[in-house]
Amino acid sequence: MGKLPTCLLLALLLPGVLGAAENRHRVDSPAALRGALRRAGPGDHIQLRDGVYQLNAVLSVRSGGTAERPLVIEAENIGGAELTGTHGIVIGESAEHVVIRGLSLTHAAGRFSVAAGARHIRITRNQFRCQGDGVMLSISGDDVEVDHNEFADKTTAGAMLAVAGVGPQIARRTWIHHNLFRDFGGPLGRPSEMLRVGLSATGLSVGRALVEHNLFLRARGETRLVSNRSSGNVYRHNSFGESPSAQVDLRHGNDVEFYGNFLRGTEGLRILGDRHRVHGNYFESNHAGISLGNGTVETAGPGSPAAALDRPDDCAIVFNTFVDNRMHLQLARAAGERLGARNITVAHNAFQGGNIVARIDGPYDGGVWKGNFLAPRVNAGQMPPEGYTRGNLRLQPADDGLQRPSSNSPLLDAGARGFPFAEVDLDGQPRGDRPDAGADEVSSAPVSARPLRPEDVGPAARTAAAPGSAP
Repeated sequence: MGKLPTCLLLALLLPGVLGAAENRHRVDSPAALRGALRRAGPGDHIQLRDGVYQLNAVLSVRSGGTAERPLVIEAENIGGAELTGTHGIVIGESAEHVVIRGLSLTHAAGRFSVAAGARHIRITRNQFRCQGDGVMLSISGDDVEVDHNEFADKTTAGAMLAVAGVGPQIARRTWIHHNLFRDFGGPLGRPSEMLRVGLSATGLSVGRALVEHNLFLRARGETRLVSNRSSGNVYRHNSFGESPSAQVDLRHGNDVEFYGNFLRGTEGLRILGDRHRVHGNYFESNHAGISLGNGTVETAGPGSPAAALDRPDDCAIVFNTFVDNRMHLQLARAAGERLGARNITVAHNAFQGGNIVARIDGPYDGGVWKGNFLAPRVNAGQMPPEGYTRGNLRLQPADDGLQRPSSNSPLLDAGARGFPFAEVDLDGQPRGDRPDAGADEVSSAPVSARPLRPEDVGPAARTAAAPGSAP
């Protein structure tokens, strides 16, 4: 086929070019942005020029796009357009398939929300440094993706990111990945969280949030790294560090899976609720690796006081590695009559260094201890002798700074099947028919995971998306 005449080529191309240009709107003021939002529809691309914009009224997003043609609202350059002032962005209940990208948000806290009813919203590559009390970003709609954002420098009450819902139902299928949460100094007497997934009233509500590949650093004061308050969620391949007074808290809810995470220099993981599966994690130099909550009620549900502690029942703590934690595993003593924990399985974990492996100060009916490995000089505490083998674990420092098994470690092939949920190790590698004890399955495949660094997450990270699928 010969070359097309220039006039014919332009005639063929021009409608597409003009169509794309008609859908792209560049604005340079809050008024112009509001006008573009009022007229916005599927495929529109609204770009806010770099600059600082004072918001004295809400930016409302009421329309949206489609899966193939989302409505995109973005900064001209990542972080170049700053929204400050007394108001923020409200994505309304009728909005769907909307992308908010690249903004710097320093407006009042409690002013950026995704309403219940909104669907398929993506909040990506933004910088949150909202001012004053309140939540930096609140999610109540279903199928919301929050990725590659930075939440930073908060000293006031209220979570950095909070997933809520409507009534007793938590927002469904929230996907939170590749975000940087850093430097939260919570005010005394007002507990707050870097990330809260649910509320006390939604504890038994199944949301199936997926929280993966996020980095949490320097939570101080009365601040939790994560507060889980709903059921059926997955936390995997996250890194938590430099937060000696803050913990990951499974506060309310059941059936949470927590695997492939790194906790170093924190208060550790606290477990309340039923049927949680904790496997393939690496706990190093924490105050306590894992704390089992000493329950005050058998089952927390609708009508229970917000302060009720649901007794941990039927939880599995398997194939984890514990190194140099002050206390590796504990059920803490508490005032008054407490219910303790019941039917907790602790199996095929590796314990090295630290003071005491297990300290159980409360009722502990039906506990199962089996196949664990303890280094020679570790005090077993209240782990029964039949629950462990003692010996040199032959852990050695790897390039990523973790203590990993050497090729002659007794952990190799020392685990057992019987835990169908624990199919992968710390690095996401499959466990074989004779799995290794501890978090790391030693194989000839290159190690694919390590603790996350600030450059791996947040607005400037080069990662395209988290491995695997959204929930």
